[in-house]
Amino acid sequence: MKLKVISGICLLLAIFLYSCQSEDELEFSRYYSAGNVIYQSKCMNCHGKNGEGLSALIPPLTDSVYLKVHKDSLSCFIKYGLKGKITLANKTFEGEMPANDFAPIEIAEVLTYVTNSFGNKMGTITSQHVGDDLQKCK
Repeated sequence: MKLKVISGICLLLAIFLYSCQSEDELEFSRYYSAGNVIYQSKCMNCHGKNGEGLSALIPPLTDSVYLKVHKDSLSCFIKYGLKGKITLANKTFEGEMPANDFAPIEIAEVLTYVTNSFGNKMGTITSQHVGDDLQKCK
């Protein structure tokens, strides 16, 4: 009986704490969680569990400066791939990231995860932002 009462109180407390989040916090949580799943299934093989990349072959996702400077191009990189040389933290990487057939919401989710993991803190990247950026891809 005590276990049921304690479990019920814990459940009510969890619901109360969850309901106290703002709409922005809830949106961030939804994007981040879904992005984590996408990252694990589609990106982690190359970029690593902790975004560390692969030696000189695949760039890390831990360079906040690069991500911030190229924030409006990240959607294009994911959707259409990336070829050629890029430089992160004074290291040059040359290779090819394949294109992905992700919907804009999936791109927004994985970008929200990546840009808020591995030492990065850039907030929610919405599907609207992704849609706008995809229209500008070169």
